[in-house]
Amino acid sequence: MPAHLHSSERLYGLDHLRALAIVLVLMYHYRAFQHPGWIDTIGRFGWSGVDLFFVLSGFLISGQLFKEIEKSGGINLKTFFTKRFFRIIPPYAFTLFLYFTFPFFRERESLGSWWKFITFTQNYGLDVINKGTFSHAWSLCIEEQFYLFLPLLLLTAIKTKVFRYTAIFAGTLIIFSLTARWFIWGNSIVPVLNTDNFWKIWYMKLYYPTHTRLDGLAVGVIIGFLMQYSDRFKNLVHNNGNRLFIFGIILLGLTFWICNDQVSKEASVFGFALVALSYGIILMSAISRSSFMFKSKSYITAELAVLSYAIYLSHKGIIHMIQYALERLGLETSDNISLFICLAGCIAGGLVYRFVIEKPSSKVKRLCLSKVSEKPSREI
Repeated sequence: MPAHLHSSERLYGLDHLRALAIVLVLMYHYRAFQHPGWIDTIGRFGWSGVDLFFVLSGFLISGQLFKEIEKSGGINLKTFFTKRFFRIIPPYAFTLFLYFTFPFFRERESLGSWWKFITFTQNYGLDVINKGTFSHAWSLCIEEQFYLFLPLLLLTAIKTKVFRYTAIFAGTLIIFSLTARWFIWGNSIVPVLNTDNFWKIWYMKLYYPTHTRLDGLAVGVIIGFLMQYSDRFKNLVHNNGNRLFIFGIILLGLTFWICNDQVSKEASVFGFALVALSYGIILMSAISRSSFMFKSKSYITAELAVLSYAIYLSHKGIIHMIQYALERLGLETSDNISLFICLAGCIAGGLVYRFVIEKPSSKVKRLCLSKVSEKPSREI
C-alpha cells in the first residue's frame, strides 16, 4: 500500500511489517487460484495483511502531518495532496487501464462500474460474487478517503482548539466501527445466515465499507499522535521494544483463535478491532529503538516494502495470466513450482511498475512540489 518513508528516514522495522503485510495478502488471495493444499492453512488469516497495511498507513501519514503541525502550526494541503497524488494515482490508473482495456488481464469475468473505481467508492455496494474483478481495490478506496479527510479534520481540530483530543477522537472511531459491525450483524447478516446470499451480503455490508473498517487506521493515528506529543508514551515504546513484540504476537495469536471462523459473530464484530490492536502493538515494537526489528536491516524486506503497492495492485491479474499460460502449455498449476513462478511474476510486475511508472512519476512530483508554496495553510 502507498504509505512509505524516504530512504533517509527509513525505519527498517516498518519495512519488515510492510513486507509481511504483502506476503499475507498474496497468500490469502492465492487461495482463489489453483494452489498447493498447504496454502489453505498458511493463507487463511492472510486477510489480516490489509489490516496491517491500514495500521501502517494510519501511523505514517498521521505522523507526517503531526510533525508538520508541530513545526509550522498548520498543514500545507497543496504539498500533501500533490505527494499523495503522484504516489498513488499513476500506478492505480495504469492498473485500471489494464483491467478495462485488456480482458485477459482480468482474474474474473465481470468488472464493476468504472466510475466507482475512479471516484474511490468501489468499496460500497461491492458485489464480490458477481462483480469480483479487481475487488481488492476496496482497501485502496478506504485509504484514499482517509488521505482526503484526515488533513481536513486535523485543520478543523486546530481551528476549533480541540486538536489535543485527536487520540480520543480516533479511539471513538474504533468504537463507532465496532458498534456499526454489531448493528449490521444483527440486522443484515443474521437474516441471511445459511442462505446462498450470505457471503455476498457479509462482504458487501460488513467487510468492505469504510465505516466498518476504521479500526486499523485509527490505531495507527493514535500511535502517531502519542509518539509525537507524549514523552511518557514515547519512552515506554523505546524502552520495551522486544516486550511489546512478544505481547503483540501473543495477542495476535489469541485474536486468530477468536477469528478461526472469519465470519462468526465474534470475528465479524470484534475481530478487526483486535487485529488492529495486535498489529498496533507490533508496530510500536518495530519503531522502538530497543527492538530487534528496529535494529535489523534486510534487503529482502526493504525491496518488498518498496514494491508492495505495485504488487498489491497487479498481483491477481499477473497470477491469472501465468496460470493460464501454464495450463496452455500443459503444465501443473497447483504445485509449489507454479506458486514460485507466480510469486516471481508478481515481483517482476512490481519492478515494471517501479521503473516504468513510479520513478518517472516521482520525478514529475518533485518538479510540481518545487512550484508549490511551502507556506502552511490553515484554511479548508
